[in-house]
Amino acid sequence: QVQLVESGGGSVQAGGSLRLSCVAYGYFPGVYCMGWFRQPPGKAREGVAGIDTDGSTTYADYVKGRFTISQDNAKNTLYLQMDSLKPEDTAMYYCALHPRPGVAGGGYCIGSPTRWGQGTQVTVSS
Repeated sequence: QVQLVESGGGSVQAGGSLRLSCVAYGYFPGVYCMGWFRQPPGKAREGVAGIDTDGSTTYADYVKGRFTISQDNAKNTLYLQMDSLKPEDTAMYYCALHPRPGVAGGGYCIGSPTRWGQGTQVTVSS
């Protein structure tokens, strides 16, 4: 079983930056895709970014050019660097493990995630 634990959320003003982290504990598959999702208040959860085992990445249009997904395999840690934050980026952010490798585009990995973190809140004020 893999446990995912996010951290790094907080409150910032528009234009600011935050870096989210997601540490994976437990047995980790050899190939996978890791994704960041977010759920704005009163809205459905949406994809933000994904990264494959071989480093292929995908971003949603609404974060492209502002957010950067990366991973440190030695630390079993996934990151999301968020720059030029906007009030519309306010949401609960989740990391998720997809057991299949491959990015699908639009900020999504191929297939459905099988593990989710508990989420970390990001609030951006204008």
